[in-house]
Formats: sequence, C-alpha cells, structure tokens
Amino acid sequence: MQGVIVFAHGSRDPMWRAPVEAVAQQIRRTDPHAKVACAYLELCEPDLQTAASALLAEGATRVRVLPLFFGMGKHAREDLPVLMAGLAASHPHVVFEQLATAGEDPRLTALLARIALEPRT
Repeated sequence: MQGVIVFAHGSRDPMWRAPVEAVAQQIRRTDPHAKVACAYLELCEPDLQTAASALLAEGATRVRVLPLFFGMGKHAREDLPVLMAGLAASHPHVVFEQLATAGEDPRLTALLARIALEPRT
C-alpha cells in the first residue's frame, strides 16, 4: 500500500501549515486509497519518523516523501537524506523513496509561470 509524506520545514505559526496540509488533502482527493501524512523538519509536529510510523501502522508498505522545498538547499541536500537513511534503518522491510524537491519539478515551475502571466479577472 502506498503512503505519502508531505515534508516541509516547519514554523511556529500554525497558519503556516495550511498550504502543506492543502497538498496532503489534494493527494487524498486524487487517490482516496493512499495513506497521507504531513511531517516537518523542525518547529512543529510531527517529525518525519513519527509520520512514517503512523503510515506504517495504517498499512503502508511503500512510502514516498515529497519535500516541499523550492530549492535544493541544505535541508534537502543534507538533512533529508540523513533522515531518509534513518527511516530505512528503522524500517528495513519498507521501501522509502525521496522525491525531488517541489521546485525542481519543471511542471511546478511551468505552472507558476502560467499563474504569473494569466490575466486577472
């Protein structure tokens, strides 16, 4: 069973989470069978390990991690691979896949360009 973790930096401001949770909700609407959780690097809960454990408890056997970072900065380049290795070590029977950062996906950059250029109504 497929699981997806929408992974973001985190913030003390609870309103900051709304767009992250909106992505998770859209994933659930797109595939009602997928198990979906949000996780944060710091400043709010749950962390990646906790979110993964929750998905595994729901029956996920394969987990994709979608990093909602716009660029390939230190968190995506250094911190997340360490966390992913920890997940694999903690759950050797599960396949964990780290997706590219959101900003590296040309479909997202094309969408942002269209949004920037579309006329306002």
